[in-house]
Amino acid sequence: MKDNDERSQSAESVKEDGQLVLDKNSQRHRLYLISIIGEIEGHEAVSGQTKTTKYEHILPMLAAVEDSSDIDGVLILLNTVGGDVEAGLAIAEMIASLSKPTVSLVLGGSHSIGVPLAVSADYSFIVPSGTMIIHPVRMNGMVIGVIQTYEYFERIQERILNFITDHSDIKRDRLKDLMLDTSKLAKDVGTILDGREAVKNGLINEIGGISEAMKKLNELIDKYTDKRQSDFDKV
Repeated sequence: MKDNDERSQSAESVKEDGQLVLDKNSQRHRLYLISIIGEIEGHEAVSGQTKTTKYEHILPMLAAVEDSSDIDGVLILLNTVGGDVEAGLAIAEMIASLSKPTVSLVLGGSHSIGVPLAVSADYSFIVPSGTMIIHPVRMNGMVIGVIQTYEYFERIQERILNFITDHSDIKRDRLKDLMLDTSKLAKDVGTILDGREAVKNGLINEIGGISEAMKKLNELIDKYTDKRQSDFDKV
């Protein structure tokens, strides 16, 4: 009866929030799975027909993971077109600040603000057919103060550049070149990278799928546990 209740709760968690606890691995680690899919929704709700990831759901989940003694590590699955910059950066900063080991896996794509999300983990994977789109911050609608708006966008872009370069191996100049390329995207500025190109440019650590990502996360958890035990023994 208990197993049925747990399975029912897990199914509901996946349906509502795209999250699940994985605990059947050989190491008996408890892995928290978070999926970030569709559009990253910010302060304004998007169309009801659009698949979204709501940052007001993800942030409490991550806080609960940090607070829980039952969770050993976090696996983040990404297939996102991007979305709200502030919301995306908030999630990325939250992931990067977790004390527990984290691994990200790009499936399909991690575009726009999805790039900081992909690199926010301790280690990142992308499938060979996965893609990442890098482009400048964009805006729709009327612009009232051109100079002020440009300066504001410049500051946002600097925050994104700083975060990506701080959490990956890509060089800042190379990232800016990719972001401002005029020859790679039709009717837009920026660059689309497939899985191998993302690894070659230092954005993502390694090509791999779910088995590689889970194996790496278990390895990081073992190292983290050994270090904590070592630090405890020294006290």
